[in-house]
Amino acid sequence: MKALLPFLKLYRRHLLLLTLGVLLAIITLLASISLLTLSGWFLAASSLAGVAGLYSFNYMLPAAGVRGAAISRTAARYFERLVSHDGTFRVLQHLRVFTFSKLLPLSPAGIARFRQGELLNRLVADVDTLDHLYLRVISPLAGALMVILVVTFALSFLDMQLALTLGLIMLLTLLLLPPLFYRAGRPAGEAITRLRGDYRQQLTGWLLGAAELKIYGAARAFRSRLDHTEQQWQQAQRRQASLSGLSQALMLLISGVTVTLLLWLSAAGVGELAAPGALIALFVFCALAAFEALAPVAGAFQHLGQVVASALRVSQIIDQPPAVQFTSQPIATTTGAAIELHDVSFSYPGGNRPAINALSLSVARGEKIALLGRTGCGKSTLLQLLTRAWDPQSGAIRLNGIPLSDWDEASLRAATSVVSQRVHLFSQTLRDNLRLAAADSDDDRLAAVLQQVGLGKLLENEEGLNAWLGEGGRQLSGGELRRLGIARALLHNGDLLLLDEPTEGLDAETERQILTLLWQVSRDKTMIMVTHRLQGLEQLDRICVMDQGEMIEQGDHRELILKRGRYWHFHQRFAL
Repeated sequence: MKALLPFLKLYRRHLLLLTLGVLLAIITLLASISLLTLSGWFLAASSLAGVAGLYSFNYMLPAAGVRGAAISRTAARYFERLVSHDGTFRVLQHLRVFTFSKLLPLSPAGIARFRQGELLNRLVADVDTLDHLYLRVISPLAGALMVILVVTFALSFLDMQLALTLGLIMLLTLLLLPPLFYRAGRPAGEAITRLRGDYRQQLTGWLLGAAELKIYGAARAFRSRLDHTEQQWQQAQRRQASLSGLSQALMLLISGVTVTLLLWLSAAGVGELAAPGALIALFVFCALAAFEALAPVAGAFQHLGQVVASALRVSQIIDQPPAVQFTSQPIATTTGAAIELHDVSFSYPGGNRPAINALSLSVARGEKIALLGRTGCGKSTLLQLLTRAWDPQSGAIRLNGIPLSDWDEASLRAATSVVSQRVHLFSQTLRDNLRLAAADSDDDRLAAVLQQVGLGKLLENEEGLNAWLGEGGRQLSGGELRRLGIARALLHNGDLLLLDEPTEGLDAETERQILTLLWQVSRDKTMIMVTHRLQGLEQLDRICVMDQGEMIEQGDHRELILKRGRYWHFHQRFAL
C-alpha cells in the first residue's frame, strides 16, 4: 500500500474537484436510499389506508417527496458523473505528465534494461490503472461510510435498536469484506498486471518481426508462446471475475439476512408503536437500498491489488535516481566550441570491458575531425559522453574550458547539433518533424533547408510541409531519413556539430553532395563525425582512429597514409 502514497500526493492539485465528486456521489446514494425507502413506506401505508384513506391519508406530501428524491437522484448522478470523470481525467493527465517528466532524465541509463514495449505499457496501461484508485476505491469507500452514518442517525429517531442493528451490520461488512477480498484478489490482480505487460510486449514483437519469423520458420513457436501467455492472462481474469461474483453473492447474502432480521425485529414494534404497520416496510426498503451503497466496496478492494501492482511497476522506473544530473544555474556561453577530454574512461553497466579506456583528445574551435574504427570500438559512446547521455566514471570533459558537468541542460543542448545513428520520424507532419530542432523556424526557412539536403521533392505534392509522415503517413527511405536528420541539425545551428554515420545508407553521389553540404555549413563550427566510410575524409583537419576504446593514431589524411598504420590498412582493404 505504501507504493500508492507518492501518487496520492498528486491528488492534492485536484482536491477540490475530487472532493466535490465524492460529495455528489454521497448525495446520489442518499437520494436513492430516500427514494426507495419513501416509496416502500408510501405503498405500504396507502395499502393499509385503503379506500377509507382517500379522505384521511395525505397522499400529496409523500408523492412530492418521491418525485423530489427521484429528481435529486437524477440530477446528482448527472453532475457526479460529470465532476468525477472530469477530475479523474485531470488526475490521469497529471499522472502521465508526472511519470513522463520523471522518465526523461533517466534516459538512457535508467531505462536501458527495459524494452520499448515494456516502457510503453508501464507509461500507458499501468498509469491508466492508477485512476481506479479514485473511482473504484476512494469514492465508493467514502460514500459507503457516509451512508452508514446518515442512515443510522436518521433511523434512530424511529427506533434506536433497529438503527444500531442495521448500522453495526453495515459497518462490520465495510470493515471486514474489503480487506478479505483485497487479500484474496491481490495475487490475481498482480498476475493480470504482469501478464498484460508480457502479452502486449510479445504481441508487439510478433507484429514487428512477422516477416523474420516467417522466413526462419519461428512463427509457430513464437505464436505458441504468445498463446500460452494469453491463456495465463485469461485464467487470472477468470479468477478475478470469480472473486467478483463471490463478493456480490456474499453481499446479497448479508443483505438478505439483515433484511430478514430487521423484519423479525420490527414486527414486535417500532419505537413506541406496538403495531408499526408501514414502518416495517420503511426499515426493510431502507436496508435494501443502503446495502446497494456497499456493493461496489468489496469489488473495489479486490481490484486494489491490480492498482498496487501497477503503482509498483511505475515506481520501479521513476524512483531511480538519474545517472546524469544537470545543474540549474545557466552559464555564460561563448561562440564556438572547443573540447578537451583528459584520461576519460567509461564502462556500460554490466559491461565486461571499458567502452572508453583512458582516452584523451583535444579539439580546437572550428576544427573538423573524424572518428574511425571497427564496430564497437567506442566511437558512438564518445559522442554520447559529449552530449551527457552518460557521465564517465573517471577523467574530465570540458567544453569551452568549462567542465561538462557544470553546463545546464538548456545551454548544452543549444550548443550542440546532433545527427544520431538512428533518426526517429514522428507520426506528425513534415513541418512538425523539422521544428523539433528549431520551433521558431518559418516555412521559408524549412523549405530552404529541405532544398539544401536534397529533399525538395517532398515539397512538390499539394500538401507540402503539411504532408503526414511516420506511422500514419508517408514513410521515408533510409537515405531520406538521414537527410532529414541532417536538416534538423542545420536548423538547430549549434556551434558543435556531432555526426554519427551521417551518410550511412546513401549512394555515392548523394554521399558526395551531403559531405560537400556539411563542409559548407560547418565552416565556422566544430565538427566531430563518426563514420565507417572513407570518402571525403581527406578534407577534414584530423582523422582519429580508435580501437577498444583507445585512440591508437591520429593525424590528417596524408600523414596517416604515410604512417602505413591502421588507417592505411583501411584504405588498402577498400582499394582491393
